[in-house]
Amino acid sequence: MSTLAAQLQQMESHRSVFENEVRQLPLPTCNAFGTAAAPQAIAFAASSQVLTTKDSATVAQHFAQSVKASGNAVLRVAGPASPRVSGKRVAALFSGGPAAGGHNVLCGIKKMLGADNTLFGVKGGPKGLLEGKLFEITDADVASILNTGGFDFLGTDRTKIKTAEQFEQVKQTCIAHNLDAIVIIGGDDSNTNAAILAEFLFSGIKADGSGVQVIGAPKTIDGDLQVPGLLPISFGFDTATRIYAELAGNILQDTRSSIKYWHFIKLMGRSASHVTLEVALQVKPAVTLISEEVAEKKLSLSAIVEQIASAVIDRYRSKKLKHGVVLVPEGLIEFIPEMNALIAELNDSLAHHAEAFAALSVDARPAFVAAKLSAANSALFSSLPGYIINMLLADRDSHGNLQVSLIPTEQLLSDMVRARLQQVAPEVPFATHHHFFGYEGRCGAPTLFDAAYTWNLGLTVGALILDGRTGYMASVSGLSAGGEPLAIPLSGLLNIERRHGKDEYVIEKALVRTNAPAMKFFVSRREAWAADDLFASPGPRQLWGPAAKQMPMTVALNDGADSLLFKIGE
Repeated sequence: MSTLAAQLQQMESHRSVFENEVRQLPLPTCNAFGTAAAPQAIAFAASSQVLTTKDSATVAQHFAQSVKASGNAVLRVAGPASPRVSGKRVAALFSGGPAAGGHNVLCGIKKMLGADNTLFGVKGGPKGLLEGKLFEITDADVASILNTGGFDFLGTDRTKIKTAEQFEQVKQTCIAHNLDAIVIIGGDDSNTNAAILAEFLFSGIKADGSGVQVIGAPKTIDGDLQVPGLLPISFGFDTATRIYAELAGNILQDTRSSIKYWHFIKLMGRSASHVTLEVALQVKPAVTLISEEVAEKKLSLSAIVEQIASAVIDRYRSKKLKHGVVLVPEGLIEFIPEMNALIAELNDSLAHHAEAFAALSVDARPAFVAAKLSAANSALFSSLPGYIINMLLADRDSHGNLQVSLIPTEQLLSDMVRARLQQVAPEVPFATHHHFFGYEGRCGAPTLFDAAYTWNLGLTVGALILDGRTGYMASVSGLSAGGEPLAIPLSGLLNIERRHGKDEYVIEKALVRTNAPAMKFFVSRREAWAADDLFASPGPRQLWGPAAKQMPMTVALNDGADSLLFKIGE
């Protein structure tokens, strides 16, 4: 075998030159923890900041033990912990879709627990917890997964632990493995589940009558798990948006080069437009739609089409520009008031006529459904292209929701813009391409921001466990001022929401605030971006170099930072 062939073979199994180097990357560490090589445990104390929601009184009744213990007060660092706690047995799992940086959460937990405590990984997410699929995470494992992307080390799934039988299975897993704590690394639904588990496992689980601690860590590339002033962003968001921005920047450069295409790019983010807003700030495209603004202004589908068509016309007539990029949030269609009303009635109709609908041929289903709708919704439904109608009638997901990622909203908009241009400006050229950036961003190697953020989240989780806390979500705030580990009481985030015909406890998704600094800055610049090619191409994400320590632009703007650089440990 040649020398080069041997080198190439050695790069298999996550051993590329890049992957080998990122494992050696030093990670900025919050001052409260000391050094990354030997982080110190810290003690927490309740602050004067108490969280409440509109349903706090009811939550307090159903989460009595958790609320009594925490008082729904945010925990802040009180100082070094003493004495050192040993003998803890902790299980950690991933829940929901993957996001860059999850492995570093595990590494941070392992480092904080140290050799005198044990960290188990749960294979296959919440389902693996129910089935007791645990294994001990070693120092060698940590060295292998540090700064790597994906959730492949443990795997994940979307099982929701809800039933009495499932709670009993969790209890038996805790008993069988003599667990002292469970860590749930996930999004808003997963951390809601963590709150419920924390209450269930609060006491009476172990032989001495004590309970099992439950701590959450905030994950979701959508960025819709935020608490202003306390949780700046969920991990994975920065990596995903930097990947999408690189791709969008490449396309913007192509539009200026080929000067003949309009590219409609749909970006992941069903329930909120944080991803789209962040990518827009990074690349400055001609048109960006923000779902929350559409809902607030009650814009109709035709009004959105008119907005895009106007930009196309103005660019051509003023500067002869025949190209541009339109950014579209994945969940846009559900934020358009008339479409939202249609989807709600569709969901209800399909649920009530499920058997009759299923018995029909695919071709007969649209007319059947249209006849069941109100006059206005029937007219709107029938006016849509066939490919949209088919998606609106497709099977719902496990939560009963429309699978908006399967709806080609970007194509719908470009088709409607083309039709509008033919009516009002047939001389304007309009050639299009469509894209959907989703899975491309979920499992890349984490940016330095996400790598550092998740490492410190893991240290915070470990410190909370050693401090005997339960029912909290770890966070790191003050990202432009050294970084501050803190803990957010999960019960203080819970609201009651009607789902599947019954009340359920949920952590509400954080939507883009139209009055937030990031959104205000975007609004102040978008007319200029629409009028001319002012786009930027941010290039590939850097782990070394001038852009390596950049944090998300939306986070920097909303936190009132004086620069884009994060300063954890400074």
